[in-house]
Amino acid sequence: MQAQILLPSPRLPVLFIGHGSPLNVIEPNDFRPQWEALGREFGSGWPRPQLILCISAHWLTQGWWLTGMAQPRTIHDFGGFPRELFEQQYPAPGAPHLAQALAAELRQPGTDRPLGVDEQAWGYDHGCWGVLKPMFPQADIPVIQLSMDYDRPPADHYALGRQLRSLRERGVLIVASGNVVHNLRTMRRDAPRDQAYDWAVAFDRHVGEQIAQGQLDELQRFQDFGEPARLAHPTHEHYLPLLYAAGAVHAGESVRFFNEGFQGASISMRSVVWS
Repeated sequence: MQAQILLPSPRLPVLFIGHGSPLNVIEPNDFRPQWEALGREFGSGWPRPQLILCISAHWLTQGWWLTGMAQPRTIHDFGGFPRELFEQQYPAPGAPHLAQALAAELRQPGTDRPLGVDEQAWGYDHGCWGVLKPMFPQADIPVIQLSMDYDRPPADHYALGRQLRSLRERGVLIVASGNVVHNLRTMRRDAPRDQAYDWAVAFDRHVGEQIAQGQLDELQRFQDFGEPARLAHPTHEHYLPLLYAAGAVHAGESVRFFNEGFQGASISMRSVVWS
């Protein structure tokens, strides 16, 4: 049964997942088993979420929107992959009443305007279902996606992440899905996990050090890292989800990395759990 209200709960962690190739959800790889293991921690070490709020690199809009459908569709927003990938479905329920309530509660950064609610255009894109399906294969936890306004500066994305912090004590699991390094133009598809371009390693290490040292405010200024940042993100929609996750972190929380390594020499799979 779909939850219609959010009850107080012990604080849930906040996740940033490096999702990489859509094929990770169906082909043998080093990364999906770690997503599966992470999902098993809920209901054992951590409480089971009442709601999952997912911020994916693949939903870019004017302004910020929440999915408000009862049964969001599974979106196959890619091309040139095997039929098996296009046959994947993730039938997790939406949460229309919660979407309306959260949209009214949250504010478009820098304004007093609420978020929008999308009742028909979007659904679950592969940045969302590609990681949630391995983590929560029963698809029985309601999911809402939050879009990103790509035209707004990084500070606005971080600011909205700050608004999400209190949701963690109301049974909401925040899952941000992107990549610390994402440059498809320079991919070498046969490169092993431990090989990457020098600039990719430099940027990934730089971001990892900031996270490990708790310098989360500095993540907004990623473009100041110069040439490695420019090469790591020719466009930066895959970096922005990290700012939402970082914004939702409380001071002093512990941090854990997993799936450190690369796909194709230019996609960092570094993933982070704060709790």
